[in-house]
Amino acid sequence: MKSWKTVLGLTAASALTILAACGGGDSESGSGDDKTLVVGASNVPHAEILEHVQDEYEEKGYTLEIKKFQDYVLPNKTLADGELDANYFQHEPYLESQMAENKDYKFASAGGVHIEPIGVYSKDYASLDELPEGAEIIMSSSVADHGRILTMLQSEGLLTLAEGKTTDATVSDIVDNPKNLKFKTDVEAALLPQAFNNGEGDAVLINTNYAIDAGLNPLEDAIALEGEDSPYVNLIVTREGDEDDERVKALLEVLTSEETQQWILDEYKGAVVPVKQ
Repeated sequence: MKSWKTVLGLTAASALTILAACGGGDSESGSGDDKTLVVGASNVPHAEILEHVQDEYEEKGYTLEIKKFQDYVLPNKTLADGELDANYFQHEPYLESQMAENKDYKFASAGGVHIEPIGVYSKDYASLDELPEGAEIIMSSSVADHGRILTMLQSEGLLTLAEGKTTDATVSDIVDNPKNLKFKTDVEAALLPQAFNNGEGDAVLINTNYAIDAGLNPLEDAIALEGEDSPYVNLIVTREGDEDDERVKALLEVLTSEETQQWILDEYKGAVVPVKQ
């Protein structure tokens, strides 16, 4: 098996539960003042990172209200409905797929913050090389993650995808599968840690935010992680036209500060990696 590194990922997450803070968004969303930013985020690590920068954000004259979600659907729906000013849980391939599926989603990326590696977890095998003939691989039902996972498995030498297929790949694009791996692709991302803990399948691909939230340490518990070349940077996303809002730009400044970047590295011990600015 190729050696893997402590970097990257996808992201994502959502299902309502207010976390903390004060006001609300602009005149069309949140609580109606122009000094409060309402941001939807997944529990880990997104909401934790936002909590870390709240004081620094207040020093810039703004208030940050954080709303937590546990799935990948509600944060964008809530943003489109005007209940949020921004969200922080998704990477660009997922954002693009969501806008393609939902024509009323008019979103824009205000900037990238960090990368989370998807990891491979197994109760029975210590490496990808040990996976047996016909092993069952369980992965997210989020099609936006399929190309990411399959590209990773291809880089590890487990399969070959059709020429030109990368982040847009699906299981049907596998042209060579020496171990005859079987793919189960109908498990909601938030339930992947439960599938792993239940001993389902031979290997489970779990997004880092859900792995950490479930008490797993990607650096110690995963038998493989994505490499350093992943394009799956987690973004601050707004409605189209709001990406240059002063409140949003101020949030990006504190999220990408040198202090915050070092805190992310220290807090998550390489399982979450800040984007270099």
